[in-house]
Amino acid sequence: MHSLFGRIAAGPVARVSFLLDLLLVLIALGGASWVSSRTLEPMTLSLVLPALLTWLIIAMALRHYDPWASERGAFDDAAMTSVLVLAVTTVLAVSSLVFGVKGLPNVGVFLLILWPLAVGMRFSVFRTFSAQSGPIDDVLIVGVGALGRATADDIHGKGRMRVAGFVRFSGETTPAQLKGKVVGTTDDLDGVLRTLPVAEVYFANTGLANAPEMQKAIKTCESFGVPFALPASMFRLDRASPMGSHGVKDGYLHYQTVASRPVAMAFKRAFDIVSSGVALWVLAPLLLVVAVLIKATSRGPLLFRQVRVGLHGRPFRMLKFRTMVENAEALKAGLSAKNEMDGPVFKMKSDPRITRVGKFLRKFSIDELPQLINVLRGDMSVVGPRPPVPQEVAKYQTWQRRRLSVRPGLTCIWQVSGRNEISFEQWMYMDLQYIDTWSFTKDIGLILKTFPVVFTGRGAS
Repeated sequence: MHSLFGRIAAGPVARVSFLLDLLLVLIALGGASWVSSRTLEPMTLSLVLPALLTWLIIAMALRHYDPWASERGAFDDAAMTSVLVLAVTTVLAVSSLVFGVKGLPNVGVFLLILWPLAVGMRFSVFRTFSAQSGPIDDVLIVGVGALGRATADDIHGKGRMRVAGFVRFSGETTPAQLKGKVVGTTDDLDGVLRTLPVAEVYFANTGLANAPEMQKAIKTCESFGVPFALPASMFRLDRASPMGSHGVKDGYLHYQTVASRPVAMAFKRAFDIVSSGVALWVLAPLLLVVAVLIKATSRGPLLFRQVRVGLHGRPFRMLKFRTMVENAEALKAGLSAKNEMDGPVFKMKSDPRITRVGKFLRKFSIDELPQLINVLRGDMSVVGPRPPVPQEVAKYQTWQRRRLSVRPGLTCIWQVSGRNEISFEQWMYMDLQYIDTWSFTKDIGLILKTFPVVFTGRGAS
């Protein structure tokens, strides 16, 4: 029981917030019943368990109480809470229609009570107190001198970032009082960024003696697409641009290789939440039918959870309907010689591991639908480069890793241009083209082009 509680809500703030939310569901249920019949009917009491279970299951699916969830924007968090409220409300509405029994709580009143209370609780408790909990983002500091140590102290003081390690300049010696481990020198930065997912790199050096090393390291960050911060020194930049004047508050200018469009990005995230939430709600009957077919025709779990590489190399578990036999991963090694794709990606048209139902699901991309949950969670976006597996990323050339500089998506240029008919290198260039020319209107265009590709199954295997 303690282990399950820990999976739902890790940490005291998350657990208190979770329990308070369940209490709010009960209050809203009782209030709606009282308005309907001036009493707590037996039918209302029988709905307590389904309502609480719905909140619990959806909260776990969205990782609503994870520590990093407090880093969501205000709109993002309010929208996510609204999805939870609407899910419970939908269960009550369906129960009302199915049973048709008098005395059921008024669904409209339930929604009017629970929604403002749940959103208010989220902002007043979880977001307020989670800001004082553990770190969320890992950063790398290049330089172990006085500025590097001061930067580490400043980052530790903020509480929302953690120093994952230090990289030394040539000629620097590691001081005994350094608060962190040295993971290499500037010559090792390429390898460090391949193995250590970080949200940003801080260059803690203002002297010109190390200027050539810094220039080379900056190029490495630009190639990887990793954001970085520079002190008040100017270096030649090919791709990166300043993120805004707010970046100098910590004594650094912050740069990123993706164009900063905060309003457009807010629209993109809002669209992700609304579209994925509505799609899951509308497609619920289809998802249920698919689940029954999978379980009835083959052994194994309903969902296939696979580790994929997300934004800045951060791993996450991507969800898909299982389309292969139970031991598919163990059989993959024996099929490697039949790979029909160049590069590190494995694809073959007549893969013997695919089940009969799985072949149909893959052809029309129905197996990808559970990834709408990944979109709601914030692991993915509706539009963006497809998330690769770690084994593929390990074989990337440096320039190809820049495709990890944006959140991965359900569809992108590759999906609407032939998919498996396209070479790996051309696929990578398409993703970088998307990153460099991104706009919200272009996302809408790619979504509209995706529908006919999905319905015809063109390029799928």
